[in-house]
Amino acid sequence: MKTIATIAIYLALAFFAQFSNAQEKENITKIEQLQQQKEQVVTLEKEALKKEVESINDRLATNQISRKEAQTLKEAAAQNHALNIENAVAIIDNRIALLERNGTETIGTEDSKITFGIGSKNDENGDVLFGINIKTGKGSDTKKDIVYDRRTSSGIMVAFGVNNAIVDGQSLDDSDYKIAGSRFFELGWFWKTRVFKNTNFMRIRYGISYQSNGLKPTDNRYFVENGNQTNLEEFRVELDKSKFRMDNLVVPLHFEFGPSKVKETEDKIRYYTARKFKIGLGGYVGANISTRQKLKYKENGDRIKDKIKRDYNTSDLIYGLSTYIGFGDTSLYLKYDLSPIFQDAIVEQNNVSLGLRFDL
Repeated sequence: MKTIATIAIYLALAFFAQFSNAQEKENITKIEQLQQQKEQVVTLEKEALKKEVESINDRLATNQISRKEAQTLKEAAAQNHALNIENAVAIIDNRIALLERNGTETIGTEDSKITFGIGSKNDENGDVLFGINIKTGKGSDTKKDIVYDRRTSSGIMVAFGVNNAIVDGQSLDDSDYKIAGSRFFELGWFWKTRVFKNTNFMRIRYGISYQSNGLKPTDNRYFVENGNQTNLEEFRVELDKSKFRMDNLVVPLHFEFGPSKVKETEDKIRYYTARKFKIGLGGYVGANISTRQKLKYKENGDRIKDKIKRDYNTSDLIYGLSTYIGFGDTSLYLKYDLSPIFQDAIVEQNNVSLGLRFDL
């Protein structure tokens, strides 16, 4: 029995020693975290002051306030953030002192006690430190600073319409391709950046787009690749459908002009082009990523669908000019390939498209 009691005492002492060491290590970790918080408070307050001064300078540059008013606002902001740092650091130093002296931030008894801290997970502002949101780990949100002057926006562009080809010595009235049946489609992501600081009259639009240009030959013809030449030839039976398609991936660039509406508050300025006239001039460059031909016909009582994917001597490098004119998010869109449809062709053909485009 004595042996068992002795072992129990040793185990209890070992557990107590281990618990004490763990508690001491935990307190050291808390103190290190508090020291890091002190540094973080200083950094965040300095960043906040810098942004506030930049906002004041912007208001001064646009003649919203006088130079004297700007200086007064800057001095008040500097004093305010300095006091924030002083008060915050004092609170953290007191918390460190409580930990070093008592091993805890709690004073009083279990029935009546006060725990010193800044914020609480149960509080509505539990993740807020001295009025500044701090991201402390996964799942916690950081309040994003409002950009005072956002000069770049982005969105989706969709366009579709009729497609055809400009052939040397031939008008569109005598085109080898059906006017209504030949179509194009374009889908892309764009960015729009204001060129000048204090006006939105001129913007640069750029991005990346997928273009699909389709051509439907007339007179029961289809494309045949003969060496380095691709020609239209009559099919052996009546065709229900003959369609040729080129898929391109391009980078468009346009200079866009037009008025806009300005909305300005104390913390932000925005330019809006909704329900405003606009015109864009520019072009595009990219690559042909796919060329294919689709044929549907009936032969010997069988309905046949041929989908043929090959080079067809089409141009690998795609480049051209494009323009649009419209109102708000809707525009009339025209694009013309300067690169020929077929390389080394005896008669050069260039793709042309006309339709509508929408900014989403």
